[in-house]
Amino acid sequence: MSPTHPVESAPPPGPVGLAARQAALVAALVAGAPLPAGFATDRVDAARRALLRKRAGEVARHWPLLAAGLGDTWPATFTDWASGRPTVGSLRDGWDLARGLRDRDALPPLGAQELAAREATHRYDGRHPPRRRRLPALARSGDAVALQVAGRVRLLRPARR
Repeated sequence: MSPTHPVESAPPPGPVGLAARQAALVAALVAGAPLPAGFATDRVDAARRALLRKRAGEVARHWPLLAAGLGDTWPATFTDWASGRPTVGSLRDGWDLARGLRDRDALPPLGAQELAAREATHRYDGRHPPRRRRLPALARSGDAVALQVAGRVRLLRPARR
């Protein structure tokens, strides 16, 4: 073996190897990556479910009407959507979920109202953090229509129940 062709081996011991294993575990917990060797599957699955429940609660705090509109199905709906997706923050996670539900015609009326109001006050392209709109804006989500003028939002046509 020459110094220019080192032999590939297992991750180095110490802080670098530990950091790589920790990153792999976090990816398995929150982003649906495969479980690294040496971890108990049942315990990691339990931790993954607990983190998804916590994440659902955080998103519900930012999107209370969406969560209320889904009622008892909120935890399962969010968990199904979020499994395997790393978080981009509670506000954006809820926004992406609401848009996905709208695109499948599964957004409840309260969620449609909340989404229309958010889209009237902020610009969000799905990739970058939302930015507040400065000009008047009209947004529609399902049957709900919201108008924003001077930072105030008015529902012109609430979604039908």
